[in-house]
Amino acid sequence: MTLNCNGKILDFKIPKVMGILNLTPDSFHDGGKYQSIKLAIKRCHEMLNQGADIIDIGAVSSRPGPNIISEKEEFDRLIPVLRTLVKEFNSAIFSIDTYRSQIAKASIDEGASIINDITAGKFDSNMLPLVGKHNTIYVAMHMRGDPHKMQKNPIYKDIGSELLSFFSDKIKSCQLNKVHNVIIDPGFGFGKEINQNFEILKNLEIFQELNVPILVGFSRKSMIYKSLKIQPVDALNGTSVLNTVALLKKANILRVHDVKEAKESIELCRKLV
Repeated sequence: MTLNCNGKILDFKIPKVMGILNLTPDSFHDGGKYQSIKLAIKRCHEMLNQGADIIDIGAVSSRPGPNIISEKEEFDRLIPVLRTLVKEFNSAIFSIDTYRSQIAKASIDEGASIINDITAGKFDSNMLPLVGKHNTIYVAMHMRGDPHKMQKNPIYKDIGSELLSFFSDKIKSCQLNKVHNVIIDPGFGFGKEINQNFEILKNLEIFQELNVPILVGFSRKSMIYKSLKIQPVDALNGTSVLNTVALLKKANILRVHDVKEAKESIELCRKLV
């Protein structure tokens, strides 16, 4: 599988690393660290030097129970930084973590190649038509409910089958809106209890039948630190373990805070091929 990112080709014969750049004050692991343009440039440079294939920039926290900010505040946090980063790193591939179509449009206009939507178009009905119009790569993530309520007793009869059906329908919706470059994300930690997250990982191969790239995001999440009774700051080893399991189960993209370790997981797993 390959995807064209504004003339830059992503070839998934080798799994890719998506480095996380949070511009938020309240993200669960690195909130407030990279809010200035200077610090964002430094962090982006670090991740690209470590081998990040994609930089995923977010200006709104999606942790459980976040404060919802206005579209203007999201724009003001994001666009000046994105504009600078695109100029500074003109060969890099930038993804924007947003569920608002107007933010997506502004980001595409500034040079973003990927829209990463945690609501898979549910929040903003204009998102899919916009992405289709601009022929942009689209990450559709599964989330039960919204960030305020998603962790309140999420119930599934058969979580694997339900997610497979969700993505099958979502891919059809994307195609109807001329969105042909789709990546799916099972949404670990989004409307799932810990045991449900591990059930999805255990059966991750089932999503291969959809014939689209699979993105996974475990990085320092509660399924790791709550299982091990540690803090997010100590969850790097657990993240690497789950990334490795996901790679063995044919994940194509690792979305991470720690790029170097993710690249090492990929290189070691490739020795088994």
